[in-house]
Amino acid sequence: MNNKLVNEITASQIKKDVPEFNTGDTIIVSVRIIENNKERIQAFQGVVIQRRGSGVNKSFTVRKMSSGIGVERTFPVNSPTVAKIEVVKKGKVRRNKIFYLRKRAGKSARIKEVL
Repeated sequence: MNNKLVNEITASQIKKDVPEFNTGDTIIVSVRIIENNKERIQAFQGVVIQRRGSGVNKSFTVRKMSSGIGVERTFPVNSPTVAKIEVVKKGKVRRNKIFYLRKRAGKSARIKEVL
């Protein structure tokens, strides 16, 4: 009984408009930012280095290079602050979590593109 109620509530929280993307893909995540009384959307473009969780708890980490410094952000997939997820290009990687990108820079950090 209790488990059924939890499943119903979580099913209503799951977003349906999330595109299919995997580790190694380059994506643009549009995030809603509220400052004072104003709301704006900020884009964060980078490579997905991990996906984790399931259902409502699903999240992913995106890494980008900003002025030579690696920046990583973790986003919950079903968060209301995530306005839109857009896949820029599909990447071909052999692993599910590509943390080895943290140690690499320049040409060695490139990911092969799937056409």
